[in-house]
Amino acid sequence: MLPNEVKAAGELAGTAVGGVAGFIQESHGGIAARPFALLGALAAPVRIVHDGVSRVVYRGVGQALAAGPRAIARITPGNGIPAAETLRGSMALGALNGAIGDRLAQEESPLALEMSFRPHSGPATPKLVVFVHGLCETDDAWTIRKPSYGSRLHAELGYTPLYLRYNSGLHISDNGRRLAELIDEVVRDWPVPVEEIALVGHSMGGLVARSACHHGGDWTRAVRQVFCLGAPHLGAPLEKGANALGYALARLPETRPLARLVNGRSVGIKDLRFGSVAEADWCDCDPDEFLRDRCTEVPLLEGADHYFVGATLTRRPGSFVGDLLVQYPSASGNGRKRRIPFEVDNGMHLGGANHFQLLNHPAVYEQLTTWLRAERGSGGPSSRTLQPPLPRGRRGGPYLASSPEAGGQAPPHSE
Repeated sequence: MLPNEVKAAGELAGTAVGGVAGFIQESHGGIAARPFALLGALAAPVRIVHDGVSRVVYRGVGQALAAGPRAIARITPGNGIPAAETLRGSMALGALNGAIGDRLAQEESPLALEMSFRPHSGPATPKLVVFVHGLCETDDAWTIRKPSYGSRLHAELGYTPLYLRYNSGLHISDNGRRLAELIDEVVRDWPVPVEEIALVGHSMGGLVARSACHHGGDWTRAVRQVFCLGAPHLGAPLEKGANALGYALARLPETRPLARLVNGRSVGIKDLRFGSVAEADWCDCDPDEFLRDRCTEVPLLEGADHYFVGATLTRRPGSFVGDLLVQYPSASGNGRKRRIPFEVDNGMHLGGANHFQLLNHPAVYEQLTTWLRAERGSGGPSSRTLQPPLPRGRRGGPYLASSPEAGGQAPPHSE
């Protein structure tokens, strides 16, 4: 790590450790407030002394706890290698940015990731494939297992892979806007004219890709395909559960400190509650309001083909646990109240797989290449017919199915 990264890590650790004392103080105050309130004016003198003493003691304990990590960081020189340039450091920064990346960016911390593309090697080709990672990941997530999708697409179909790294704790719409700007810059400065662009997003990355297309730019005229692998288009159950938990804990003074802890997760995570891809979904709203879906319907990019791949731990797509993080109805954009208008043949179910296997799976790669090789038909935007939403109460669709042993048609499913 660089010296400024070590210092920032020490400050962050000190704040976290020192905050334990503040957390206990607030919990103590919430518990003590009930008997003091019952006794009323009789307990006022005792309460004044109690509150004053506890405030001084907890402040002192908090400062002492915070001093340790900060002192260690000051005497640690670092090894001179940026954390983001090592696999372990990259994974740690990805997880940290996913959890509290909005605060890191606000504080201009050196631990906050800046959006960038990994420098590519080899000759530039007129066909680009942009890989967008998910929450708490970095670009390394695509290449941990070999061979990667990018290297194979380069060797077999002539695509130049571009791996994006970004702060996944920021709003999806903010990352989408910046990605649109960044691709515009890349296309403008590319050594050869860019003829085709394919976007591949894993999990949150699928929403960031859709958001970038929504923000638009000259580059979007070259976009031919958008692939969403396990993207929570309609939301993620874990984030909905965290929202409900935080709301419940905030109802009582004794548990309010826990609510602040739960609600301290990044705005990027909160965007996954219902799959927000536009600024209007969150602007001027309480980010912790109880399970209210404010998502606006963002149309798919006209002239590009959109595809999804959804995984489930079971062989059937109706599994409640989905792929552990995203349920199949959300990945396929097929909900009771909302529907992402994927064309009927532009989806795949991968049975017997978890969320992270979508980053490198032979069946997924085979399907990606099949879609990339397929002719685009007439190709004109006016000729593309999107399937109408299903009547309320009906779920499912004839999307492709795949499993380690067999393929076939995906059966109807329910959320």
